Amino acid sequence: MAQQISSQEFEEKVLKSDKPVLVDFFATWCGPCKMMSPVIDEVATDMEGKAAVYKLDVDESSDIAQRYGVMSIPTLIVFENGEVKNQTLGAQPKQAVLDLFN
Repeated sequence: MAQQISSQEFEEKVLKSDKPVLVDFFATWCGPCKMMSPVIDEVATDMEGKAAVYKLDVDESSDIAQRYGVMSIPTLIVFENGEVKNQTLGAQPKQAVLDLFN
């Protein structure tokens, strides 16, 4: 299951991670985000040990969302070595989310 993180945890858990990290930028009121939640949790389970998967609420962490140009949600961004490696917008099937790591 994907863990929700805050702005304060972002640098340590995402930017300083030695593994790839998928961040799901979401909001509690967003219908497509709610649809993606079980998919993100499945990806977290599938990638356990190989990558980290986190959820970041854009309303609570608007500073991080702005830093990475998140204008629409859900936005999924894969970070590797502190840098954006890949990203996509909108609800996606599980395989498309897994493909972001490649």
